[in-house]
Amino acid sequence: MLEDSTPVIVGAGQYSERKPPLRALPPMGLAARAADAALQDTGRKEGLAAHIDTVAVVRCFEDSRNRPRDDHGFGRAENPPRAVARRIDANPSRMVYGPIGGDTPQTLVNEIAQAIAEGEAGMALLAGGEAIDTARTASRAGLSLDWHEPGGGPLEDRGMGAVLATPHELAHGVGIPVQTYPLFENAIRARLGHSLHEHLPHMGRLMAPFTRVAKDNPFAFYGEARSAGELARVGEDNPFICLPYPKLLNARDRVNQGAALLMTSVGRARELGIDPRRWIFLHGCAEAREKRLVSQRVNYHSSPAIRANTATAFAMAGKTVADMDFIDLYSCFPSAVEVACAELGLAVDDPRGLTVTGGLPFFGGPGNNYSMHAIATLPGLLRARPGSFGLVTANGGYLSKHATGIYSTAPFAGPWRRPDSSAMQAQIDAMAGPEFTEQPRGAATVETWTVCFRRGAPVRGIVIGRLRDNGKRFIANTPADEATLRRLADEGQIGRGGRVNATGEGNMFRLE
Repeated sequence: MLEDSTPVIVGAGQYSERKPPLRALPPMGLAARAADAALQDTGRKEGLAAHIDTVAVVRCFEDSRNRPRDDHGFGRAENPPRAVARRIDANPSRMVYGPIGGDTPQTLVNEIAQAIAEGEAGMALLAGGEAIDTARTASRAGLSLDWHEPGGGPLEDRGMGAVLATPHELAHGVGIPVQTYPLFENAIRARLGHSLHEHLPHMGRLMAPFTRVAKDNPFAFYGEARSAGELARVGEDNPFICLPYPKLLNARDRVNQGAALLMTSVGRARELGIDPRRWIFLHGCAEAREKRLVSQRVNYHSSPAIRANTATAFAMAGKTVADMDFIDLYSCFPSAVEVACAELGLAVDDPRGLTVTGGLPFFGGPGNNYSMHAIATLPGLLRARPGSFGLVTANGGYLSKHATGIYSTAPFAGPWRRPDSSAMQAQIDAMAGPEFTEQPRGAATVETWTVCFRRGAPVRGIVIGRLRDNGKRFIANTPADEATLRRLADEGQIGRGGRVNATGEGNMFRLE
């Protein structure tokens, strides 16, 4: 029986632009354009913004780094939710600015759905926007932009969120996404028994279908269809960034994109005359996090948190992955897709496809807000096939934080309740992992590794290894001489031996 308190998405919108910097919108301007599209998508836009009592905005890229805000000098919105609300003539009483993480859009959907079900919110707007391309273009051209907007009204600023990397990890290059996800990929490669020359085509075949989806997506920023061979072919226009990823297999954040969702209850949607055929129900949801630090992980080829939180979401929905008609897996790097497929029991060449947008390397990676675009893409697909189901998985940090949503036009039966994740999280936190040391010495073996490149040349080796005498895990760099780096790049290293020593400039690992 459909209860009045059941949360529903009644509108979804996206916006993307390519304009000269002096004519382009700031981040919250892009978010507001998407919000306006979401209002329009309800089929009953007139006067609807006045009913919005909650605005939640996904944290901007410029507010997501440990450095002074607005270092580009263009100014910023002091109260981002208010900046969006002002543009659409809304006057919310509650304004939320989310924490860092690509899991934030789905986590906010889950949280707001709970607030609606419990009567704590009547109508909520969720939005996010990034103008990274405009900011970089303007900075390089020496242009001055005025993006400053004063605040006003209360702001629930959730800050930077949990710290996901220690100074020790960062000093050795772990905790920088472009250098950390390759560590996962090389662990996956070793489990598959692939040489580098076998694994490059494997990743190309995995990601080529993403490019075809991006090509047909009007909001994509890099929407060019590419073959598996093009993605895997390393050369001047597709150099290695960090082994084994060439440029085209990395998330690209130089975009101008916004996305938004409008949520309310079944009872309020009826009162406002919003057509039930437009309603999208959240049938299943959950969140979970891995052991917080990369150095604490159980291993580098699996994700207990993806396995646990997707299982919880499917149980809530009474569905399995086989019941999903549309799937969007978080896709910042191939390893994120491969790990999610393994935990969900999906083939990497599943005929349903693994993205509805084109993914972060091809649709674009708008900071923390990518999954808002995935969720906003689903309503059109689901409405076109009434009763079908869609799955979104969202990932923050370095396979660190995960959130899941299962959506459909099919009504949700019974009272809607967000699952309690505390027991699930306690089980993940209690999983046994190796002890870590910041001061390793002695014989050791490589657990995973990567080589970082600059302009096509190797410049840094990163190793996560285990001491032979006690099994303790460590992080180290390798000598930066060309012979060592070429050896690291040309050969598989997992299980290889060497010696590690703590020095005044950090830990140094030398291959035997």
